[in-house]
Amino acid sequence: MLSKKIQELLNRQVELEAASSQYYLAMASWAQVKGYNGVSKFLYKHSDEERMHMLKLVHFINERGGHGLVPALKAPTANFKNIQEIFEMILKHEVHVSTEINKLVERCLAEKDYTTHNFLQWYVSEQIEEESLARNILDKLNLIGNDKGGMYLFDRDLESYSGAE
Repeated sequence: MLSKKIQELLNRQVELEAASSQYYLAMASWAQVKGYNGVSKFLYKHSDEERMHMLKLVHFINERGGHGLVPALKAPTANFKNIQEIFEMILKHEVHVSTEINKLVERCLAEKDYTTHNFLQWYVSEQIEEESLARNILDKLNLIGNDKGGMYLFDRDLESYSGAE
């Protein structure tokens, strides 16, 4: 059984994952209309994954005797300066998500809720991957700089990237 505080924090994480999905969806749509098919495909997939992270939390809350709540979300930003800005925003966002998950893990340990702590370890590992992926993509974008040919190849490569899990 979940404590009220853990349930509240898990539902806050549900909202953060849902907002992440919307955030990446807005970025994907922008990239698609700007002709970045690879980036948009990558971000659409990322949006779907964030939604799955949200659903995983909702199911867990419900299975532990709580009530997973569907949050109301405000519309994310719809316009971006460029691809570099998008991935800088993604890294900053993923670091924020990691911080929030760590706070949740800390609370679970304080309450000796080892079941939820164990469940959250998947999210801890996932965030390490998410941050690393964003950093690697930013490294590539920094190497490319303003080279349009490099950006074309980057977009093409990202379209076939299968490791966006």
